[in-house]
Amino acid sequence: MSLIPVFTSLKSAQAELAPQNRERKDAALAAAAAALDGDRSLILAANAEDLDKARSGGMKEALIDRLLLNDGRIDEIIRGMEAVIRLEDPIGSVKAGWKTPNGLLIERITVPLGVTAIIYESRPNVTADAFALAYKAGCAILLRGSSAALRSNRAIVGALKKGLASSGGIAGAVALADSGDRGEVDEILGARAFIDAVLPRGGRDLIRRVVENARVPVIETGEGNCHIYVESGADMDAAVRIIENAKVQKPGACNAVETLLVRREALAALMPPLAALLAGRVELRCDGPAKAAIGQTAGLVLKDASEEDWETEFLDYILAVKTVDSLDEAITHINRYGTGHSEAILTSDLWAAGEFCRRVDAACVYTNASTRFTDGGEFGFGAELGISTQKFHARGPMGLEALTTIKYRISGSGQIRNGPGES
Repeated sequence: MSLIPVFTSLKSAQAELAPQNRERKDAALAAAAAALDGDRSLILAANAEDLDKARSGGMKEALIDRLLLNDGRIDEIIRGMEAVIRLEDPIGSVKAGWKTPNGLLIERITVPLGVTAIIYESRPNVTADAFALAYKAGCAILLRGSSAALRSNRAIVGALKKGLASSGGIAGAVALADSGDRGEVDEILGARAFIDAVLPRGGRDLIRRVVENARVPVIETGEGNCHIYVESGADMDAAVRIIENAKVQKPGACNAVETLLVRREALAALMPPLAALLAGRVELRCDGPAKAAIGQTAGLVLKDASEEDWETEFLDYILAVKTVDSLDEAITHINRYGTGHSEAILTSDLWAAGEFCRRVDAACVYTNASTRFTDGGEFGFGAELGISTQKFHARGPMGLEALTTIKYRISGSGQIRNGPGES
């Protein structure tokens, strides 16, 4: 079935939504959040069906966790929507203004990006997060989640539309491509007359498919091959806690650490307590010096690291460990194998921290903190569309600003242009 009727409806809805003021948009979002709360039993029942299907299909548990909804996670979704409501309206803001010598007043103002589409994998929370940000930014949005979360997404979008309709909002401003047919993605990527931007959010294969095949503009999100580098002067107790958090708290997240880089002089102090803490939970894939520093640790799964491990986003309870001899070597490794997402240094040396943050090529660089904070909610955006690893328009966690563009407003008093000109 063609998506053209859906595209047409979204375009019409976006034209209606774009000029609405903050009060009307916030009231509609509040009603949508209330409808999610009211329909939580339906949403959880649908999610339970998705989980059963995923487990029977052999999906690994770290990815099951991405798919899982429960009362606590629905509460988080609602809190995220409420945080978006509290944010200032990003539309109509005058970013700059100046007068030209002939008296023209030129103003640069923010306007909605337009009709957007997001193509994402097994994260039903993204359905509500992306909707809330798009609606607040005056954008209609087409949601295309994975087949693994199809029932959950249908229930969530049904609740959102019900809430919008009950409050006088624009229910047509959100749509779900829910046939499960992979051809939907190709149709979205070719919809130049209808879609103003598409955002892929997921693994390497999804992102590559979108980037290589899209005929509409793409705001690229990236996979997260994230690193933590530990220097010999770091607080080792804090380092162990930070590394554990970055790997274990949510290993299926794109901001989880995948490779640990350890200064050779720090191996003896760091590796034994870290291995003891991770034993029975995380498989370590170590080079020779790191493996030797660990020694015998009960319950630890310990393997030799391969070249392939340095470039792998495991999204699982696996951590690669490599020994380095200098800050330069650590930075060189990160810039070679990293994906431009989130990188951290644990150190007591302010100069080293500054060099790391200056020279590492990533959207987010951390000193003495877990990479797990790369998140729109943690950054104060209420929710996020994804983590952009590109270098134009939007980079890092994408919130409301990523769904805006600019318009120049020029006011005159009868000026005309005389003489030759290039334009």
